[in-house]
Amino acid sequence: MINFEITSKYNNARAGLLHTKHSIIETPVFMPVGTLGSVKGISKDILYKYNFDILLANTYHLMLRPGMDLIKKFGGLNKFMSWKKAILTDSGGFQIMSLGKNVKVDDEGVTFRSHIDGNLVRLNAEKSIEIQRNLNATITMSFDECIPHPFSHSDTLSSLNRSTNWTKRSLSSYKARKGYGIFGILQGGMHKDLRKKSAEELSYLDFDGYAIGGLAVGEGYELMSNITKFSTTFLPFEKPRYLMGVGYPKDILEAVKNGVDMFDCVLPTRSGRTGLAFTSEGYVKIRNAIFSKDNRPLDENCDCEICQNYSRAYLHHLVKSSEILGSVFITQHNLYFYRKLMKKIRDSIIKGNLDNLKL
Repeated sequence: MINFEITSKYNNARAGLLHTKHSIIETPVFMPVGTLGSVKGISKDILYKYNFDILLANTYHLMLRPGMDLIKKFGGLNKFMSWKKAILTDSGGFQIMSLGKNVKVDDEGVTFRSHIDGNLVRLNAEKSIEIQRNLNATITMSFDECIPHPFSHSDTLSSLNRSTNWTKRSLSSYKARKGYGIFGILQGGMHKDLRKKSAEELSYLDFDGYAIGGLAVGEGYELMSNITKFSTTFLPFEKPRYLMGVGYPKDILEAVKNGVDMFDCVLPTRSGRTGLAFTSEGYVKIRNAIFSKDNRPLDENCDCEICQNYSRAYLHHLVKSSEILGSVFITQHNLYFYRKLMKKIRDSIIKGNLDNLKL
């Protein structure tokens, strides 16, 4: 069991503290994605330095490699990757959906072939919870079915009924421990009546928090924002709310205004590896020729060590030369940008001027 304390409110936005076994997490919070037990190219020391208190790892990928038995022998994922703070593990539903036609779904679970060695793999709610328990996840996610967009109302309803059943089974299989928690995942596609149905059914179950899943799958900003705002109105006020896979700064700000507390996305790290930087003045595609002789820092309003020590011209050179250090530096800056973004949002909620915040 984990404790969520709402310390400040501004309209529907909340600032709070999520008390867990491994860390006390200030919300709203952005969780860097460490799918395989690492945030690509970034050491734990940088993550500690930037005050990240929680990471996301992935059940699907870790069960395939290196395998839950090995990680269990090391005492869980925290000890395996030498990370002392909280870890949230995705249940694997979204990754399985991405396999497309290579997945067979039935009411009991899913069958698919490993993308690593082609072996047939079976995963269901009980197995997903077992894997996450062996990973010693601070926050476990219920097993769900994530559908693509667009999806018909009837097919979405069938999927939702299946997901709700899996969610109940996930909760039944979960063994509560002090400082650890489990979140239920809201589904229902882009259909408001099904989103309401999902939220109401899950709210009757005693989860430690609730996630809004099935968004950021190509539906567009307006629809995503609309569904998020609609969904939060049916979720328990006193529990943390997590919007899965959403990461553009404007999307995060809008979701916070609609009552969301937690976010994750590969955007800052994946963009960093392609040379795309987030700055106070918008995106900078550092590989563009215009930056080849630019002696300014990546972001003149940023005090991270990358911006304090290196020019755009040097970063351009690294990225154009395919030097690994270029990807590392841009990723590091992007993570600092996101940490600073969340602090700005939190401070604005506490001070009561969130509507005046400019990104």
